[in-house]
Formats: sequence, structure tokens, C-alpha cells
Amino acid sequence: MTEFKSGFVTLIGRTNVGKSTLLNLLVGEKVAAIANKVQTTRTAIKGIVNRENSQIVFIDTPGIHKPKHKLNETMVETSFASIADCDLVMFLIEATSTEIGRGDARILEKLKEAKKKTILIINKIDLVPKETLLKLIDLYQKEYPFEAVIPISATEIKYKEIILNEIEKNLKPGPAYYDIEEYTDQTLRQLAEETIREKALKLLQDEVPHGILVQVEKMKQRKNKNQEEIYDIEATIYCLRNSHKGIIIGKNGEMLKKIGRAARIEMEKNFGIKVNLKTWVKVKEDWLDNDSIVNQFKLK
Repeated sequence: MTEFKSGFVTLIGRTNVGKSTLLNLLVGEKVAAIANKVQTTRTAIKGIVNRENSQIVFIDTPGIHKPKHKLNETMVETSFASIADCDLVMFLIEATSTEIGRGDARILEKLKEAKKKTILIINKIDLVPKETLLKLIDLYQKEYPFEAVIPISATEIKYKEIILNEIEKNLKPGPAYYDIEEYTDQTLRQLAEETIREKALKLLQDEVPHGILVQVEKMKQRKNKNQEEIYDIEATIYCLRNSHKGIIIGKNGEMLKKIGRAARIEMEKNFGIKVNLKTWVKVKEDWLDNDSIVNQFKLK
């Protein structure tokens, strides 16, 4: 009989290399916010994959970048702290790199310090010719003894089993840490906040910088008049300036309605229950450097 294996796998890389997209592909559920902006992931989110002979717990970390304020510092600390406690690291880089940049060099440094088993994942291979890819593989293999190098395109399902099989091969025998029905350790409240924030980032594009914080103030389940289960969710979108507030609300409140509608549809799909969502926008100028808020994003 095959021995059951389990372990924690940290997903690390620079901002915007596709870590959250890859996590959602591997888990098969949407557990990480994806927006085409840097620093979409702020906390270390766990995604759980249950297979016949293993349980793999992924930790999707914030992207490595140069910190500008306390939140950024906490995000980078969280990413590096997750290396020490995991069983295996998945280091994600972009195929379009021609050299080892500052962010990737810092990650390699941390890997060398921790001496962790690591799989190198090279994403976005559809964007480069084969010779460029081979040079990049050679460059990185000279820097670290990776267990495997897997070139992929994180949006394509065909790479899912290749990666999961390679991870399983590198795990030790162990118990299932979570119930086999679970696919994330995030609470519904956190998933609701992530969903609203992702929709806001996507719909606002570059009009509002990254300083958006979403907090769910109320989340209550009840039956409506047709005896259907429904979640009443009330959330506040915090931004850094009054000018941002106007953009988020939009003319006649249209933008806020769009954000709310998109978030509600996605939550109903993910939660399997009707959602009644109310959103407000408030200005909180200092939140990026506010200790009580920033501490919420530390690795638990």
C-alpha cells in the first residue's frame, strides 16, 4: 500500500509573476485574488490540494518588492518567514527574464540560507523562444540545486498534474492536516474581503493606486421570505484620499455598484448561497502605516 504523504509548500516569487493564478490552478478553486496589478496578495493564503495519496498545503505569499511603507515591509517579511517553516519551496520566475534581477537574487539568497528543497517554476513560457528558455534554466541551475525545473504557462490546466506529481514525489510521509473537504484556511469573511478587493482593483484599473483596504463589518446568515438561505454582508472599502473615494464611488455611484455586483456574483458562486451585499467607501489616510491594521497581514 502506498504511504500517505503531506506537507506545506511555499509559493514564492516577485510581484506579478503569476503566483496566485498558479495557486488557483493547482487548487482548482479560487482562493487567491487575481488582478493585473502588483501586490494583489497581501497575506500568506493557504490553498489545500487533497489527492489520493497526499495532502498538499500551499502557502501563496505576497510578491517580493522594495518596501515603501509598513504594509510593504510586513508583506516581504511574511514571504521570507514562510520559507523557514515549509517542507518544500516552489520558486516562480518569468520566462522573459534574461538575468537574475534584484528581487530574484534576494529570494535565492534566502533559499541558500534555509537550504530548502526547491522546485523552480518558469512561468509565461509562451512569450519566449526555446533558446532563451534554455539559457535561463542554465543560469538558475548554476545558482541553486533545484529538485526539478518545470517550465509552464500558469493559465493552462495541462501543467497541473505535472507540478502536483513532482511535489508529491518530494514530500515525506505524514498525516492530513485539514479535512479533505477543505480547500483553503481562509474564513468566509476573508474570502468576501478578498473578492471585493479583487473586483475593485480590476474595475478601477490604474485610476486608484494600490491603497485599498476592504473590511467586512457584518456577515450574517438568514432565511429570506421564500425560506432560502441568504448572507447579509456589509463591507467598507477604505482608500487613502478623498479624490480616490470619488473615483471608487463613480458618477451617480455607478462604479461602486459595478464593484458590488461583480463581487456578489462571484461570492454566490463560491459560497453556494445567495448574497445581499452592501458596500460603503471611507477615507483612512494612514492605514498603510497603521500598526493595528498592518499586523493583520502578518504570517499567523
